[in-house]
Amino acid sequence: MATIQSLAFLTPGNYPDDDPYAGLEDTLQQFEYGERLGFDGAWIRQRHLEHGVASAAVFLAAAGQRTTRIQLGTAVIPIGYESPFRLAEDLATADVLSRGRLQVGFSAGTPPHAELLAHLAFDGDWREYDLSYNRVSRLVENLRGEYLGDEDTVIHSPGNVQRPRVQPYSPGLAERVWYGAGSLRSASWAGEAGLHLLTGNVITGEGTDDFTTAQLALLRTYRRRSGAGRVALGRVIVPFDSADATTRKRYRAYAESRYERTLAPNGPKRILFARDLVGPTDQILEQLTSDPVLAEVTDFRIELPYEFEHEDYLQILHDVRTRLAPALGWVPATAR
Repeated sequence: MATIQSLAFLTPGNYPDDDPYAGLEDTLQQFEYGERLGFDGAWIRQRHLEHGVASAAVFLAAAGQRTTRIQLGTAVIPIGYESPFRLAEDLATADVLSRGRLQVGFSAGTPPHAELLAHLAFDGDWREYDLSYNRVSRLVENLRGEYLGDEDTVIHSPGNVQRPRVQPYSPGLAERVWYGAGSLRSASWAGEAGLHLLTGNVITGEGTDDFTTAQLALLRTYRRRSGAGRVALGRVIVPFDSADATTRKRYRAYAESRYERTLAPNGPKRILFARDLVGPTDQILEQLTSDPVLAEVTDFRIELPYEFEHEDYLQILHDVRTRLAPALGWVPATAR
């Protein structure tokens, strides 16, 4: 098994409908807690029309002011609803404010809830818009800070004459872009585009009904196309060593409710799900050390369940940090 060199967590950012501040503040506190524990990264999902973070760039700008060291990630931003120019400005601003700590993940294709939301985001028929990988490529090019026009093109603003490009320009941000790939085609494109790869507990079954076989094929497809791209593996992990008996029972019920979906491909796209790892650390460690996909990566991301409470997330992060991660060979950044 590969030694884990980078340990991060992905949290859902949930909040109650009548008090979004409370949930978003809890999520910021999870980022702060993760940094105190020594985690290398804290990631947030971007979700539309749901009780979650609708603007990852805005949230991470706030998180950057509450932390000083931990990497700040998005997994993932559906690029379909975004302007590659305006989002580049927002992400670059958040990256500058965090002193270069953003790790930005994207997905392409038809974005979630398109039938309900697309007419609010686009002028005209949204089906005629380019929702392909090209939209991600355009955003990355904006992040690279290439000047617009020729060498003589300038713009005038109060007290300044300058060559135009996306502002602010944040050096290095374009090299910290990830793609959330669920299919062999998307993994191949991410590698060719020079992006890092995010892969988690949901992928497409292509030529196999076995999740592990499919994920290994995805990872190896990416590496054949990529140079020095990083791969970050996500797993839903819920150690309950420090939880009370009632909480342990609730965690087990959660895992059992999701078990059936792991038994066969789901739907016409043949979606495969990994099993959630819920239980005492020793049991989870045994499952992880026998996972051939984990043996192929050095970046590992703990995916926290949607349905849990703030105190549950803190307990899970504590148990991962103190019991599980050291057994995987991980050393906290403060000790490196």
